[in-house]
Amino acid sequence: MFCFFFFFSFLLLLPLPSPPLASHPNKQDADHIGGHIKSSRHVPSESLDYAAAELARQLKGAEKVVFHCALSQQRGPSAALKYLRERERLGDQHEEGKVKKQEVLVLEGGFVAWQAKYGNDERLTENYNKELWEAGY
Repeated sequence: MFCFFFFFSFLLLLPLPSPPLASHPNKQDADHIGGHIKSSRHVPSESLDYAAAELARQLKGAEKVVFHCALSQQRGPSAALKYLRERERLGDQHEEGKVKKQEVLVLEGGFVAWQAKYGNDERLTENYNKELWEAGY
């Protein structure tokens, strides 16, 4: 299964062996400090207006694309909506001319919730810095 995570500041997750996620835009690059979802891609939210078309092309074969920001309350959902609109604008077509189904999701609770549950799991989270999160978000 292909799943991508986007972190916004924006992260995009690349295929993982198990169910993956995507991340979203940035609360400045500071959101990426302290850890990130393994195989994700960081895409700054301020770049999404011009990066959305390329992301839609790169991810057209993904079954799931997951967006997030720190809390997934504003930047993550906004990025997911921009991405969906770009897919629609590009026609969202598969090679055979059929519409390729893709599930676009927003990570509930954002990275704050993710790190609380999976921060110490090196299979899922990279560069995790527990001390930074202990002080609270």
